[in-house]
Amino acid sequence: QVQLVESGGGSVQAGGSRRLSCTASGYNSGYCMGWFRQAPGKEREGVAAISPTYGVQFYADSVEGRFTISLDNAKTTVYLQMDSLTPDDTATYICAARDIRGCGYPITPGDYVTWGRGTQVTVSS
Repeated sequence: QVQLVESGGGSVQAGGSRRLSCTASGYNSGYCMGWFRQAPGKEREGVAAISPTYGVQFYADSVEGRFTISLDNAKTTVYLQMDSLTPDDTATYICAARDIRGCGYPITPGDYVTWGRGTQVTVSS
């Protein structure tokens, strides 16, 4: 069974960057990997997903052009590079895995079956 552990969260000033990592154990390349975020009082939002087969990426409109999702060569770590951060990006960021079939947009939390615990990102103005 896949287990996911996120790291890389912290505080950053508006306009800055942050790179999150999610390391998967028990993982094989048959999983679609996604990043989600949840701010207090808000619903969980899918921000990016990647299919390991061809590295095809999917992004929410709110992060398109600012965030980049990627996999390492071993396909055991998924990254989320976040640039041009704003206070609206403040949230707990959580990685998740789902069956590769249907990997795409929209990035819907209900479609993902395995979740990490999350890492907090705080963007100050």
